[in-house]
Amino acid sequence: MTATQQRAAAPRRSHNRRQTARRSGAGSRVLHVVAGLVLAAGAVAVQSLALSADDMGMPLTYTGAKGQDVDAGRFSVRVQKVSSAKAIKVQNKNVPTEQVFLVVEAAATVPAEPVHLGMPNLLAADGKVYAASDKIDKTKTLAHPWIQPGWWTTGRFVFEVPASALPGAQAVFQLPVSGLYSEPLPPEAQIDLGIDDATAKQLTTAPAAVFDLDEKKK
Repeated sequence: MTATQQRAAAPRRSHNRRQTARRSGAGSRVLHVVAGLVLAAGAVAVQSLALSADDMGMPLTYTGAKGQDVDAGRFSVRVQKVSSAKAIKVQNKNVPTEQVFLVVEAAATVPAEPVHLGMPNLLAADGKVYAASDKIDKTKTLAHPWIQPGWWTTGRFVFEVPASALPGAQAVFQLPVSGLYSEPLPPEAQIDLGIDDATAKQLTTAPAAVFDLDEKKK
């Protein structure tokens, strides 16, 4: 019986050793994970320290194309339609141009915190940047309403540009820049408007006589 008891006891001791080994292995794995996290955090810290003030002010750019939902983190935007006009009707007045009015119809939403969109820029294929037209009051654009979580808010932006700026043009959407606080690595959505040479020619040669900005979107 003693021998039997000893044999019965042996597996328990062996089992205890396996438990100890497993505990030791688990502890080792935890240490490896912690060490990995520390190294990763250190790498991020070093990378952050390596960024200059100018680098921290550069935007994080998220790209897409017309018709796509472009998620820039704090906001998402979608370009729905692009059209052109010789004049813009706003507040019962026709505002003419000697160039081309490019009207970008867009929609935006946010995942959590309500925001305003900033006035976007138009990036031409040659690298030139055109601001949204100052002939159109901000209150008549998508930069005016609060962008709320849970649904898409639609609106328009108007650019006054030469015909040469249309082929390959992209709209660049950002959040407003505060004079008191500069957000590090601010997000931006850069969206290809889908204007090839043929589309650019059509927008230039056959624009609407007047685009009514007060007309309700359908």
